[in-house]
Amino acid sequence: MTLYVWRHPKPIAAEGICIGQTDIGVDRRKLKRLANQIERFVRLYQLPKVICVSPLQRSLKVGQILAHRGFQCRVAPELAEIDFGEWDSRPWEQIAKQEIDDWCDNFAHFAPNNGESLQQLFDRVEGWLNKVLAEQESIPILAIGHAGWINAAKMIDAGQNVPQIAADWPSSVAYRECSCLELSGI
Repeated sequence: MTLYVWRHPKPIAAEGICIGQTDIGVDRRKLKRLANQIERFVRLYQLPKVICVSPLQRSLKVGQILAHRGFQCRVAPELAEIDFGEWDSRPWEQIAKQEIDDWCDNFAHFAPNNGESLQQLFDRVEGWLNKVLAEQESIPILAIGHAGWINAAKMIDAGQNVPQIAADWPSSVAYRECSCLELSGI
C-alpha cells in the first residue's frame, strides 16, 4: 500500500517555539495552497478523494477545505504531532537546559512532564499504519501530518528502530512536502 503524506503549511509565529500538539494557526492562503497542491496531485494520479488529517488545525483546516471540494475528510488523532507536554507552546530558550540534556541523553524514552516519548510516538504511528494497512489493503492513502510524525513513519517503513540519540533523528521534511511511503507488512 502507498501512503502519500504531506506536511502541513508553515504555522504563524512559530519561530523559536516548541510546537508539538500546540494548536497553532496557519495563514488561510497557505492552507489553500496546500489544498490546491493535493487536489492537483489527486487529479493527476487519479487517486481516491479521501484524506486523513490530524485534529490539529494546521492539518485539519486543509482537510476541511478539501471536504468542501468533494473529498472525504477523516480525522485521525493518531496523526497528531508528538506531545511535548509542559514544553508545548513554550519558547525553547525557556526550557531548562538540564531537561533538554536529559531528553538528548535518553532520546527514545524521555518524555517532558505530561508529554509522550519518542518511543510512544513510534508506537502510535506504527499502530495507525498497521490499522490502515489492514483496512485499505491496496488503495493508496492520502494524509496530512506533521514533521515528527512523518519522520517516525519513514523510519518505521525503512525498518529502522527508534533513535537512541538525538543525532540520529533526521532533518524535518519541508512544509507542504509530500513523502511517499510504500508500506508492506510493518
